[in-house]
Amino acid sequence: MLFLLPVGCQYAKQLRSDQSRWWDLRRDSSEQAPAPDYGVAVIQVYAARAARWRGNLGVHTWVAYKRSNEDVYSRVEVIGYYAYRGNNSVRVRRGNPDGYWFGNRPTLLREITGGEELDELIDRVEASAASYPYAKTYRVWPGPNSNTFTAWIARDLPELNLELPPTAVGKDYLPNGAIAALTPSGSGAQLSLGGYAGLLVGAEEGIEVNLLGATVGLDFWPLAIKLPALGRFGFNDVRRYKQ
Repeated sequence: MLFLLPVGCQYAKQLRSDQSRWWDLRRDSSEQAPAPDYGVAVIQVYAARAARWRGNLGVHTWVAYKRSNEDVYSRVEVIGYYAYRGNNSVRVRRGNPDGYWFGNRPTLLREITGGEELDELIDRVEASAASYPYAKTYRVWPGPNSNTFTAWIARDLPELNLELPPTAVGKDYLPNGAIAALTPSGSGAQLSLGGYAGLLVGAEEGIEVNLLGATVGLDFWPLAIKLPALGRFGFNDVRRYKQ
């Protein structure tokens, strides 16, 4: 029931939602990012419901950033369309960091602001993205996908202390065939059988059980219940840091 009922509820909700043509759906700013001419460096991580039927089960995640001397954001993410055509799916785009994703408003997961010292962390974001091992491989389930990519960056940058939502299907797909790794936040450990089943325990994430890409869990701080398809229920886990 914990795994199947939430999925059914979310599917029913999606059936009743706006079925507009995808090219007509909102892609403008959700106005959550600091103004680009704000004179500090910024790193943000966002999640938004995936496009079309994928949104029944999960979210799409990405990382946005700008250096202290820049007045425009960059946004790095994996987009499966490019991998399907044999191209590099890791895309770096300039401009809107917090745009609606095919009509779905994004949720801010993490934000770090600072001065020139944060520029070095942004260099590491770009280096991590460039070293992602699945740039030309994409599978909606169980991964590797856009959430596998964001988890890859998070493990390379424990400073983010990033907890990905339970709806980030693919976050538990461990690269290079590994069955054990640190959690994306770096605060614990996880076991995963190719993203099909696994267990995660961390100070940031709490306890999560993954079965066939669906996650059930309990976050102890801030307190929340995690359910497949529906997401997090409890206290907000948005974190903002200053360096």
